Amino acid sequence: MFAVQFEQFGPPEVLALGTAPEPHPGPHQVRIAVKAAAVSPVDLALRAGSSPASGKLTLPHIPGVDAAGVIDEIGAEVTDCAVGDEVFGAVDVARLGGASAQYAVLDFWARRPHSMTWAEAGAAGTGIETATRALDLLDVQDGMTLLVDGAAGGVGSIVVQLAVARGARVIGTARPDSHPILRELGVEPVDYGRGLPGRIRALTAAPVDRALDVAGAGSLGELIELVGTSDSVVTLADFEASTHGVRLSLGRLGGQPDGVHGLTSAAVLADQARFRVPVRGTYPAHQAAQAHKTAAQPPRWGKIVIDMTHTG
Repeated sequence: MFAVQFEQFGPPEVLALGTAPEPHPGPHQVRIAVKAAAVSPVDLALRAGSSPASGKLTLPHIPGVDAAGVIDEIGAEVTDCAVGDEVFGAVDVARLGGASAQYAVLDFWARRPHSMTWAEAGAAGTGIETATRALDLLDVQDGMTLLVDGAAGGVGSIVVQLAVARGARVIGTARPDSHPILRELGVEPVDYGRGLPGRIRALTAAPVDRALDVAGAGSLGELIELVGTSDSVVTLADFEASTHGVRLSLGRLGGQPDGVHGLTSAAVLADQARFRVPVRGTYPAHQAAQAHKTAAQPPRWGKIVIDMTHTG
């Protein structure tokens, strides 16, 4: 099969289209003919060799964990789908890649809603799982106020929509150029960075019930100050969480045995026009290097997607 891959660590230019052995599904997996695969921050770090996990890779490596496509093989014990079904989801993320290829094996998936383009579906899997898990940990409910630090990125933009769908008032931090996008998603935007408690108090006199750190930019102390207790704060990105008494939720990307949450619910919301996956750009497979370049550049809202049906 053809695949986007790299044979050495380095800048985006190390990416190229090559050939790789076809994967086949295990007992609880399905294989898809990939239509679209997303570029995530972890892909950039692994390719550059700057991630601690880069040393675990076997080269050549196929990047990507999120993908959407058409099922063409079904593993044993899978009974809820059929060959020909259109689905979206993610690979076994412990492998740290495999999605940017002609075929990919999905570890979890849901049916693609008609309202989602292939690019949107290809960017949705781990973002929805991560966002839903975080909101569950915080027990975000109707009537609560949730502060999301880093609300405009690939995961943040999904978190805020799912929180709004639960009936929460959502305040999100982002750079000013991303504020209009957050407003479109039903979020009250504030500027990102130090001094957050003052900006939030200028925005509202109401208490902030929960806070979620998506950015990992050292804001945990300020988030605790705003909500009043570390128990009401969760981070997805700050590895100093334990020093603040805050829960760090890594989920599947951290190898924890969390179940998969939310994909089907998000698909229903999408068909109700209450959820969308912001996509900043789509590139054909032979321009994967440019896709990685764009993903690393500001503004950081939304996702970058590789169209695996166009190989040049």
